[in-house]
Amino acid sequence: MQRLYDFIRRNPTGVDAFWAVVLFGFSCLQILSGPHHAEEPAWSLQVLVSLGMGVAVALRRRMPERMLLLVIAVGLAQLALNVRPEVQDFAMLVLVYTVASAGERWASRVALVGSLLAAPLAQVRWTAAGAESSGQQTAFFVVIMTVPFLLAWVLGDSMRTRKAYFAQLEERASRLEREREAQAKVAVAAERARIARELHDVVAHNVSVMVVQADGAAYVMDTSPDQARTALETISMTGRQALAEMRRLLGVLRTGEHQEAGEYVPQPDVQQIEDLVETVRGAGLTVDFKVEGTPRPLPSGVELTAYRIVQEALTNTRKHGGPDAGASVRLVYFDDGLGLLVEDDGRGAAHEMYEDGGADGQGHGLIGMRERIGMVGGTLDAGPRPGGGFRISALLPLKPAH
Repeated sequence: MQRLYDFIRRNPTGVDAFWAVVLFGFSCLQILSGPHHAEEPAWSLQVLVSLGMGVAVALRRRMPERMLLLVIAVGLAQLALNVRPEVQDFAMLVLVYTVASAGERWASRVALVGSLLAAPLAQVRWTAAGAESSGQQTAFFVVIMTVPFLLAWVLGDSMRTRKAYFAQLEERASRLEREREAQAKVAVAAERARIARELHDVVAHNVSVMVVQADGAAYVMDTSPDQARTALETISMTGRQALAEMRRLLGVLRTGEHQEAGEYVPQPDVQQIEDLVETVRGAGLTVDFKVEGTPRPLPSGVELTAYRIVQEALTNTRKHGGPDAGASVRLVYFDDGLGLLVEDDGRGAAHEMYEDGGADGQGHGLIGMRERIGMVGGTLDAGPRPGGGFRISALLPLKPAH
């Protein structure tokens, strides 16, 4: 049965042609086997009418509007040639249903009007001569003959509505699927951007510390071996920290047996800013660190943003502040947010270098800071200080911006 059903769905015109042949055969059998009255037209005309109805049934799905016009023309020919309604007129019901379910709207309206007029016209044309028929009998006949046409039209129009409803559901499902794919792509892009920002901060900070320590160790290698040894230990410790953070970041890109490579290491938070400052001090930069207000737990996104901003600001101070630069870091806990103020008294770099990503144009600079702060709904104010140096001021709200 399933194969038969699949065949019918794949060959609708062939199925319609089969039923058209059956309808035409029954019509011819009725015409040729019945008595022929003198007032009736020739058999050839009756067969031609049956053939027209059969063609309409065979091609009803391929061109429903044209077949509807063909049926109307054949029906009018029946009225004009006095070809009484027979089996072939069942094609009218089929065309009314087809046009109502799958045809153009104007064709559906024409089919409805024809359904209402077919029975009255047939009653007027073929009322037996000399036969007395009361108005009540005539009305009853008209109603009985009109009901099948109206039912065919209503059923077809219901099928049209049902098809439109399912088409709308399919279109909505397809749209949701496309939106889901788009959201997945956006999420992947956002994750890659986050990893890029994290890697920039980790590499820029730790490599900067290692370069400074390596230069210092080379300078005092002969005159002060103890200081050189301390610098090398700092380089080793900083390198291990950098590798640990890079493993943590790249762990999200690994699968299978490599998932244990640090994917679940906690992100840096506000409490680790003091350790960061100590590391920077050990690298030779004088940093004054103060916390104002009452420390309290903060959203993880705010804590990570605060840590990375301080890290980026101190890295830029080491890069551009000069040999005798000093910096200060202030953390201020407000009722509704966390304030950050990082200042240095060095010569600094041009504001355009920060904005453009550094001298080589490849870094993130203030662009990365603004992206981080924008994700938590905060504000950033950065630029040269009066009298020299650079200042970065940020306000991170504890609630995301609407």
